[in-house]
Amino acid sequence: MMKKSNLRGMHSRKKPHTKPHVAISIGDINGVGAEIALREHSFIKTLCEPLYCVHKELMQNAAQLLGVAFPNDMVFAPPKAKIPTIHIAKISKKSGAYSFESFITGLDLLDSAQAQAIITLPIHKAAWKKAGIDFVGHTEVLSARYDKKAIMALGNQKMLVGLFSDHIPLKKVSQKITASAYEKFLLLLFQSLQCEKALVLGFNPHCGDNGAIGGKEDSVIKKAIQKVNARLTQEAQKQKIQKTNAQKTRAKTAQEIFVGPYPPDTAFIPHLRNEFKVFVAPYHDIGLATLKALYFDSSINISLNLPIIRTSVDHGVAYDLAYKGICNTQSYKNAVCMALELIQKQAKNKATKSNSKKEKNRHKKGIKK
Repeated sequence: MMKKSNLRGMHSRKKPHTKPHVAISIGDINGVGAEIALREHSFIKTLCEPLYCVHKELMQNAAQLLGVAFPNDMVFAPPKAKIPTIHIAKISKKSGAYSFESFITGLDLLDSAQAQAIITLPIHKAAWKKAGIDFVGHTEVLSARYDKKAIMALGNQKMLVGLFSDHIPLKKVSQKITASAYEKFLLLLFQSLQCEKALVLGFNPHCGDNGAIGGKEDSVIKKAIQKVNARLTQEAQKQKIQKTNAQKTRAKTAQEIFVGPYPPDTAFIPHLRNEFKVFVAPYHDIGLATLKALYFDSSINISLNLPIIRTSVDHGVAYDLAYKGICNTQSYKNAVCMALELIQKQAKNKATKSNSKKEKNRHKKGIKK
């Protein structure tokens, strides 16, 4: 069994880069991951310096199977794992173990400052299970490694869906919905996104119809929304900085950041999608079914509330398309572009904090004189 204690990163000083270095974990080698990486390498190379967490020989084998030219300028950071044989569209213990080690290698590159973000290609969860890995998927590994609750948010520029619960059986969701858990989740989501407003979906059909068809969970969600909005309002009003008119408006309307709970069956109708860009779902499928119906090829997965930047494609291994040369790569390109945007944003925030600290120090020195 591969245990959580194995998930250790390294730490060192960050080296200057001309272009951002981005780690790319290859995912399940029997699926579409290798094809996506090979086909889009020339495009990705124009944006960043990709570091492929896979053996060169394995990618050469994939290129041969696909009948495509192998790019000679790919840079590899291979995992400490035995190279598996490619068995197209097969759930394999060896491919599961390899995709896990590829992911861990990418995280090690991040933690040692050799990369500034990681983009993950799709794994097969059953293959991980066969390999004896005691994590369901990427998100659970990230939560354990960084000792923080990783929040799954999926979408694109038109719609983003944040998930209260992710990869757990549906029968367990109800017991997870407690006031404290939902309050904490909503606060973390707001801190990560800084959204102006978000529509919170209920749990039961019609949010329980005032108790006619359940509704215990919806009552809990409603109370959590009210408490979080009240807290955000209070925090906005306590800010000691001089507020501009825009900030004053924000302080007055902070209690309306989270709206709901709203019946899930009508939450995504056109006029609500025009009004809201962020949606909050209590569980996986109720939030993602509509998103994927509308934006399957373009949406991506972003891990929030972590000290690192991780984005991913918003699809699985697609065994039915593997090694046929026909898979859509737009989600991958969008995931890379989003990671680079987040790197830029992170750098700006760091520079702002540094300048603010310097200004405070100068002010203190002036007072002492």
